Amino acid sequence: MKTFKIFLGTTFLLLLQSNHLVAQGCSDAGFCTINSFQPNNNDSIKTYHNQIKTGIFFGKADNSISVFGNYVEYNRQIDEQFSFDAKLTTLAQNGNDVSTFGLSDLFLNANYKANEKLKFTLGAKIPLSDAGNSKNNLPLPMDYQSSLGTLDLIVGVGYEIKKIQLVAALQQPLTQNENQFLASQYPASSALRGFLSTNKFQRSGDVLLRVSYPLMIHPKIRLTPSILPIYHVKNDRFTNQNNVELEINNSKGLTLNGNVYLDYEINRRNGLQLNVGVPFVVRTSRPDGLTRSFIANIEYRVKF
Repeated sequence: MKTFKIFLGTTFLLLLQSNHLVAQGCSDAGFCTINSFQPNNNDSIKTYHNQIKTGIFFGKADNSISVFGNYVEYNRQIDEQFSFDAKLTTLAQNGNDVSTFGLSDLFLNANYKANEKLKFTLGAKIPLSDAGNSKNNLPLPMDYQSSLGTLDLIVGVGYEIKKIQLVAALQQPLTQNENQFLASQYPASSALRGFLSTNKFQRSGDVLLRVSYPLMIHPKIRLTPSILPIYHVKNDRFTNQNNVELEINNSKGLTLNGNVYLDYEINRRNGLQLNVGVPFVVRTSRPDGLTRSFIANIEYRVKF
């Protein structure tokens, strides 16, 4: 246990020093941000049965793009075993003389607590955009889309060993989006010429493992370092200008992210959370536009 605490402490220090890294960090388009897959999600709300969260986040992406978004989430504890969550997200991107904003996704999931240590989640990500944003009648790359545009199945399991919190989950697209971006459509002088083509984009699934360890540093303040490996299971695919479907080489593989959560309990009903994340290990190709070199999120929650 002492070794594990030292490891997570090292993760925290690396987070503070690693904002120069570039990789696919977990963003609000992904399953790593839903309630049941985050640290300390077993914090009881059964006294009040209901919880509402709202938050805003800011991040730096590839290709000189800044991202900004917000969300609202509702959590309902039905009984000792069953609960459900609903989350609505938005996303804005700005860079290279392109600015976009739109609704992202609706996350719906049901949770079953088998016992005090074991929980299962089944849910879906429902897209509120088809990833078809364009400018001057030319399709934009995935980096400027507010959603992946896919209907996804989400399944996961959470387990606690002493104070160590473990989550394993799968997010698998069931449909694909309507993106039609081809870099060759843009002139050589355009910055968008250097983006990865995603015409008729075929995105593969992801699996994640989150390991977290909460540290109470004050009766009202909790610090939770977390490591988050995400594995993209296969290379994604696109269709080129000759209508030939091709693999996007090196788009499968591991991304290793680190997060630190700082929670402040205002009172029994109200709380604040700051979450900062950066990547340590990268996938070579990231055509889905989820690249984050740094992301910070602040959240307010109320129970009733």
